Amino acid sequence: MSRAGILASNFPLTNIQRLISLYYEVTPNLSDPLNAVVFGTSGHRGSPNNGSYTQSHIAAITQAIADLRKEWQITGPLFIGMDTHALSEPALHTALEVLCANGVETVVANDFAYTPTPVISREIVRHNFGRKDNLADGIIITPSHNPPHDGGFKYNPPLGGPASPFYTKPIADRANAILQNGNKEVKQLSWQETLQSPNLHFKDMMTPFVDELKNVINLKAIKDSKLKIAVNPQGGASLDYWDRIIQEYGIDVTIINRKIDPTFSFIPFDYDDNIRMDCMSPYTMKPLVAVKDDYDLCIANDPDADRHGLVTREGLLNSNHYLSSIMHYLCHNRPNWPKKAGVGKTIGATVMMDKIITDAGYKVYETPIGFKWFSEGLFKQELVFGCEESAGASYLDLNGCPFTTDKDGFLAGLIGAELCAASGLDLVSYYKKLTEKFGDPYYGRIDEITTPEGKKAFVNLTEKSVTQDTLAGQKILKVMTKAPGNNAEIGGIKVLADNCWFSARPSGTENIYKIYYESFLGPDHLIKVKEDAVNIVNQAIKHN
Repeated sequence: MSRAGILASNFPLTNIQRLISLYYEVTPNLSDPLNAVVFGTSGHRGSPNNGSYTQSHIAAITQAIADLRKEWQITGPLFIGMDTHALSEPALHTALEVLCANGVETVVANDFAYTPTPVISREIVRHNFGRKDNLADGIIITPSHNPPHDGGFKYNPPLGGPASPFYTKPIADRANAILQNGNKEVKQLSWQETLQSPNLHFKDMMTPFVDELKNVINLKAIKDSKLKIAVNPQGGASLDYWDRIIQEYGIDVTIINRKIDPTFSFIPFDYDDNIRMDCMSPYTMKPLVAVKDDYDLCIANDPDADRHGLVTREGLLNSNHYLSSIMHYLCHNRPNWPKKAGVGKTIGATVMMDKIITDAGYKVYETPIGFKWFSEGLFKQELVFGCEESAGASYLDLNGCPFTTDKDGFLAGLIGAELCAASGLDLVSYYKKLTEKFGDPYYGRIDEITTPEGKKAFVNLTEKSVTQDTLAGQKILKVMTKAPGNNAEIGGIKVLADNCWFSARPSGTENIYKIYYESFLGPDHLIKVKEDAVNIVNQAIKHN
């Protein structure tokens, strides 16, 4: 029997004491590739349960960062924060012990408070914008929306957003070399020595972040509109920040869940019987959907608050629909944004965004999956907005300056409220007006099972790997293996046809590949697009 949609508290939960013990006690099996340090689209993730996330990993990664900062000539402070996953605090202790032993000026939130990803990004951007030396960087300890037994470790370089392969490859290579040598190169203080270290600094990160939100969003308009808003932090680091936002700006927000619990027992199981704080999942979002009739707008964040989910009285909003709406609103209501700049979207996002961007007079900047591709553009004001279809977005402030260059669940959620306040429309009605102008796309995403060999075959795909002339009866116009915005490899293929498209890429952690697909010809045609996409991909990887 599937547990999807049923509260986790009804079943046995993660044994937190055992999990933390394993973090300290397990020795990674270095002959097992699963136990190596691997930086995916958003840092290194794993679990002590299978030896992929242990104290040894975090010490090695942190030592690698400390070493490489010298090579990269990053001499400013390193801002570090953590989310509410059980493994985040032990990993924070390990990282601080190593950073302070290496003489890195390290800044953490007062009282070691939970710190959202966008707050660390803001600290880096605020310190570095307009500066050429003594640059800062950061670490965020979070596995994002992953299950309670997972841990995660992200590095954000001086641009303030997720690290590109320029940084992640040498970090992973150096960390794995350190692991292979038994962590002998790791410099590490005791916890008591760390607390007394002159390199450890504490800061109130909440006050400046909340104070500066008024420079990005018209919070007075939201207050004056008297919109009733519900927020579910989903047991994450955003809880105290939402309290401060409510207090400072007087907006009508009710927090529907104030629990912080590392078992995340208040979260319904996801489609695969895992507890996952996914803001896009109809199962995970059930607690917010349950109160939808009492509010004009409902916002959810994941544990590190870099993602957002929106619920209206009609239910959970499709991420592409919502991102298209706020993109359109911002592009037409930020007169101080640089008009010659671009708007960033990933290859898996709806083509409606291309139409919106072009219509507003901006350039389309399409990249592979991953917010790391937008950080530099946002920091340098070459992009005004960046988003990926998996509920992540950020954008410039009202004056056209960078605010956060990582995904920002506060900005992405609150701009929906500003849109409603300014337009007088609810989010569903606003998107409907867009479809009347740009067409009504139908969008889907599926995971298809493959083999390790099948995943490897994606690397060798070229434009000539697709031999078909049509996709669901529509003429194929273009086959891409590189993103048009930055010419980076997408790790798969994207096929564009008249009125429809699909893209496919392998998962970094499972023997599956993901297909994103869309049709402007209705739901029945969308099914044909999906069927053709699966066939095209399977034939392409079979012959590579």
